[in-house]
Amino acid sequence: MAYQTISPATGEVVRTFPDISDAELEAAVGQAQATYETDWRHRAVVDRARIVAAAAATLREHAEEYAGYLTLEMGKLIAEARAEVSLSADILDYYAERAERYLTPQPIAEAPGSIVETLPLGLILGVEPWNFPYYQLARVAGPQLMVGNVVMIKHAGNVPQSALAFARLFETVGAPAGAYTNVFASIDQVARLIDDPRVRGVTVTGSERAGAAVAERAGRNLKKSVMELGGSDPFIVLEDAPLEPTLDNALWGRMNNTGQSCVAAKRFIVIGKERGAVFLKGLSERMSALRTGDPGDPATTLGPVSSESAMNGLLRQILAAKAAGARVVIGGGRVDRPGFYVDATILADISSNNPVYTQELFGPVASFYVVDTEDEAVALANATPFGLGGSVFTGDLDRGRRVAARIDSGMVFVNHPTWTAPALPFGGIKNSGYGRELSDLGFGEFVNRRLLSVSPVGAPPPSVDQAG
Repeated sequence: MAYQTISPATGEVVRTFPDISDAELEAAVGQAQATYETDWRHRAVVDRARIVAAAAATLREHAEEYAGYLTLEMGKLIAEARAEVSLSADILDYYAERAERYLTPQPIAEAPGSIVETLPLGLILGVEPWNFPYYQLARVAGPQLMVGNVVMIKHAGNVPQSALAFARLFETVGAPAGAYTNVFASIDQVARLIDDPRVRGVTVTGSERAGAAVAERAGRNLKKSVMELGGSDPFIVLEDAPLEPTLDNALWGRMNNTGQSCVAAKRFIVIGKERGAVFLKGLSERMSALRTGDPGDPATTLGPVSSESAMNGLLRQILAAKAAGARVVIGGGRVDRPGFYVDATILADISSNNPVYTQELFGPVASFYVVDTEDEAVALANATPFGLGGSVFTGDLDRGRRVAARIDSGMVFVNHPTWTAPALPFGGIKNSGYGRELSDLGFGEFVNRRLLSVSPVGAPPPSVDQAG
């Protein structure tokens, strides 16, 4: 596959990188396995923490350089690029600071002499996407390196310089060769990696199609996998939600990262026709006011989507939605300028047989719905193959909690769009995948929870009753 930097702001090819050869890939896997077996897994936790924390510090020290790669390669607005650099450093620090506690053996009160140890598994393969090129890597590297695993990453083809920059972090701070390895691998090579017995687990962030293919192959090899896939998060507005702050949150929830986030608010569901009309007007005004331009210019508020194929795919979805009866409230087309820009768009009057009713819209396009009751809002929120995140806006926190409890998803926020932080477990259900990243839950996905039970010298064997 092609690993290329193509500027989404201009459409120009900036730099191309060769795929890794089979021989180079074999050498990389061999190095990673040797590092795991002879070095990394045996290091004291404080030594691993020193390296991971130093990587976080280096990321912060060179924040402008690192943010620049994000803006260049996937068109991220510069302020959002800086925020991603900061968040990624925070994740690395989070695990460097907490790993010793997470790794402390846990005694079993009901079985004196027995403990559960947390041990590494080995080489973990990560297949990662382009939309958050460092954040996606940090939430794999942080916990896996701290638990004692080694990591090999196949990053997205359109962010090669970001991939190399993140790998340099660990080289710069003295991590041994093979602890963190970036490979510009092909799809066939990734398949062979999953088959390789030295690879002990696979984590994927990406599309349903990619996740299903990797999960199937990992399953045939009896290997643990974590899947963080698509999302079409509902944003429910109850009758008592304060309008202005809710609209501000709606704009941020839909348009952060130019809408290219699996946990973006994608489906706005407002209770009440009159209130729905007011909300639609307010959201339309806010989205229409976004300023298209160079993503490196702080004055720009609507950047490009990541690639020509992403742009064309989104435009096809809009056309299909219109053909099936949806109304384009604002936008609906390509911005007339070089690069891969799509108008900020709102679709309304979407029937259940419209294709976008169940699709994910990955870009600056919002779906808008009005319902009459809370029950209808919940039913519509759950009428999706996805189950990643969701949000409920209300002036009554107790009611917000009750409605949130009815949403079928891995995450629900009340009075805040779905988002992420190092301490918050991240993941979904249904077609959004399985497993969790971040927090202590992410630390425990690729580990051996080993039982160690010690009996006194001379202890008798179990009795028949005990054995049975």
